[in-house]
Amino acid sequence: MPGKVVCSRRIVPIRRVGLYVPGGTAPLFSTVLMLAIPAELAGCPEVVMCTPSGENGRVNPAVLFAARTAGVKTVFKAGGAQAIAAMAYGTESIPRVYKIFGPGNRYVTIAKKLVASEACAIDMPAGPSEVMVVVREGDSPAFAAADLLSQAEHGADSQAMLAVISESKEKGSLMIDAVEEELDKQLSVLPRGEYLKSSLSHSAAAVVRDERAAAALINEYAPEHLIILSGSESLADMVTDCGSMFLGPYSPESAGDYASGTNHTLPTSGWAHSYGGVSVDSFVKKITVQRLSEAGIEALEPVISLMAEAEGLEAHRAAARIRCSKKG
Repeated sequence: MPGKVVCSRRIVPIRRVGLYVPGGTAPLFSTVLMLAIPAELAGCPEVVMCTPSGENGRVNPAVLFAARTAGVKTVFKAGGAQAIAAMAYGTESIPRVYKIFGPGNRYVTIAKKLVASEACAIDMPAGPSEVMVVVREGDSPAFAAADLLSQAEHGADSQAMLAVISESKEKGSLMIDAVEEELDKQLSVLPRGEYLKSSLSHSAAAVVRDERAAAALINEYAPEHLIILSGSESLADMVTDCGSMFLGPYSPESAGDYASGTNHTLPTSGWAHSYGGVSVDSFVKKITVQRLSEAGIEALEPVISLMAEAEGLEAHRAAARIRCSKKG
C-alpha cells in the first residue's frame, strides 16, 4: 500500500528540564557538564538548575562557571529533597519542570522516585554511588584498591564491592588480603577519610570460581560502575546489567566521571536492570505520526473493525467505517 498509510516519528526536545547538581560534600561541577551539555545538544528551550550552597551561603564558583559555560541561565540555590520537590511542583520562584535529571544522596533519590509517581518524569534513580571491581590473580591490587576508594569517597553511603575470579578460594582470599592491604596504605594519605571509612564499612568482597559465576554476580547486583581490571571481553559480553563498564587495567572509573566522554549520571541500587545512563536521548521524546489517505483507511478498515469488535469497542469500529466511502 505505498503512499496510502504513512507513519513517521518526530523527535522533539523536552521543553523545560530540571538539573539537580549535588554539592553537599564536594563541588561537583562535572555533573553540571554531564547534564547541561546533553540538554543543550538536545535543544531543550528551558533549563533550570538547582544546587545547594556552601556554608558561606554561596554556590561554589566552579559550579556556576560550568553552568554558564554549558549555557544554563537559571540557577537556584536549593538542595536536597526540597529542591526536587520545588522543580517537580513549582514554587513562586522556581518553575515547574517536565523532567528532572541528576544524582544525589538517598533522600534526593527517594524524592525523585516520589515525584515521578505523580508530578514529572525523572531520568532514573541515581544515588548513592556504587562500584564493583572484578579482578583475577595477577591483577594489580593497587589498581583495584584505588578504584574502590575513588568511588567510596563520594559519600558515607556509597558502596564499593570487590569480586575475585579464582578457581581456588585460598588464592582468591589472598588476593582480597592484598587489596585490603593496599586499601589501608592508600587510605592513610587520602583527605576524605571519614567518608571512605564509612563507605568501606558496608562494602564487601567475594571469590567466584569462573567468569560465568562472576557474570551472574554482576548481573544480580547490577552495579552503577563495573570495572573489569583484566579487560576480559568474554566476561564483558556476558554482562547485561550495569550502568557503565570500564575494561582493562588503564580504565579507571574516574575517567568516566571526568574525561573519557561517557556520562557519569547512572542508575544505582539495582536500577541498572532496567535503566541506562543519561544521554542526549534522555532529553528528547518521540512523537509518532500517521497520515492515511482514503485508500489507506479503506485498506485498514477490515482489520480495525475485526479487532474493535473482538474487544467490544464499537465506537472504535465506527470511527473507521464512517470514513470509508462504501460504508459511509
